[in-house]
Amino acid sequence: MREGLAGFTLLEVLLSVAIITILTGISLPVYESFVRRNDLDLTAQGITAMLRRADTYARAVKNDSAWSVEIQPTTVTLFQGTNFAARTVAFDETLSVPASMTPGGIGEVQFAKFSATPNVAGNITLTSTTNDVRTITINTKGMVSY
Repeated sequence: MREGLAGFTLLEVLLSVAIITILTGISLPVYESFVRRNDLDLTAQGITAMLRRADTYARAVKNDSAWSVEIQPTTVTLFQGTNFAARTVAFDETLSVPASMTPGGIGEVQFAKFSATPNVAGNITLTSTTNDVRTITINTKGMVSY
């Protein structure tokens, strides 16, 4: 017999690979759920910030105009004015909505210049593919809460 030679047997290597595979299989769904919840929170915070920015721009009468936010399935757009189709694209600020979530509720909020009063009050809901929901609320005075 040779002394001093150490190594792994094929059985030990296969057992190690099997354990790593099982642990990976168990952890992937947990990781995916974490990523979806994180995307949901970041998108809700982004939309909330955009609504508050539109409120601030309207109250400050930036560019002598009202400011609005348009919520679509793939993007959210902060734009100058009250007409999304006739807006000046140069002033747009956009936020991408991940494909793993669906926005619902209010589709557009317009903040009047000077008073920053919104044209609509209600909720914007974001639902992820993992059925987690985040709700953004806009009241009649323009307060945005998340």
